[in-house]
Amino acid sequence: MPITLDKKKELVASLDKSLKGANSVVFVKFDKLKVADVNTLRRALQSQGVGYQVAKKTLLKRALSNHGVIGDLPEMGGQVAIAYSEDLLASAREVFNFQKTHKENVSIVGGVFEGKYMNMEEMMSIATIPSLQTLRGMFVNLINSPIQRFAVVLDQIAKAKV
Repeated sequence: MPITLDKKKELVASLDKSLKGANSVVFVKFDKLKVADVNTLRRALQSQGVGYQVAKKTLLKRALSNHGVIGDLPEMGGQVAIAYSEDLLASAREVFNFQKTHKENVSIVGGVFEGKYMNMEEMMSIATIPSLQTLRGMFVNLINSPIQRFAVVLDQIAKAKV
């Protein structure tokens, strides 16, 4: 049964509302995904403040045209959903984490990052950036490493003089 014009307008308005506050959007291709897996994905995304919405490609294109996104829309084949968030990295990272365990069913096909369309490779590179907390830990470890080595050297010198 075809979707009525009023229902299409309602769906575009819903997509438009979802995209309005989003700083990043990931286009997610899903195929033969079980309901339990979809629920797991939604819960994982929701726990990180990421929204998830299945959309018809034509209605998604119409909603995206209202936001003045720069560049060329990536090719989207099959069934498509969007994962959107105010956090620039969260949507891509969480979909990527889910994709690791469901490679044949879920894949990132592109997205919108800082107002520009990104292809699959660019979104995958964004998805592999560690979280801010992890980056802070890496930075502290980097700073601490020379200090720790210096302390070991001083300890060895003290033992040698005794």
